[in-house]
Amino acid sequence: MNWHIREAVRILSSGGVIAYPTETVYGLGCDPFNAAAVLHLLRLKQRSLQQGVILIASDFKQLEPLLLPLNATVRRRVSKPADRPVTWLLPCLPNTPAWLTGNHDTLAVRITSNPVTRDLCRQWGGPLVSTSANLHGRRPATSALAVRKAFNGRLDYILHGSDGATNAPSSLRDGITGAVLRA
Repeated sequence: MNWHIREAVRILSSGGVIAYPTETVYGLGCDPFNAAAVLHLLRLKQRSLQQGVILIASDFKQLEPLLLPLNATVRRRVSKPADRPVTWLLPCLPNTPAWLTGNHDTLAVRITSNPVTRDLCRQWGGPLVSTSANLHGRRPATSALAVRKAFNGRLDYILHGSDGATNAPSSLRDGITGAVLRA
């Protein structure tokens, strides 16, 4: 798998858009700090810039440079493992790019438990954009073959691996209050 992850990192470094397995469904990803790559991903997905995107990381330290400081209670809440994958909405720094936050003053973040994606984020050295691999409004892809069919050769790379057993998007929670926004 190392060669495949190195290839995915090479493509990410050149501004490419890839698909990869997550603990839920297959995701589309790119370098979150490359505006052109994020905008290309959003065009491929037919998703509005105003919605924002999720960032996925191997550990919380990869996300901290984008977030406002969190108190100990919130930090424990968002760092502890959950029974089901959780995406947290957390207050972000004012200079966080709009192509990541959309029309929001929060950033959607998730610490991945998928070993392939965790290794990808580690070798990449930071977070990645992570949005479900589907055209906006359609069912998310749960296999590399489904990704290939949905995007018909328009992605730069598909990293194969096992996605999660849920085959559904993560739950969405407010990081400050813990309130469930999407079950």
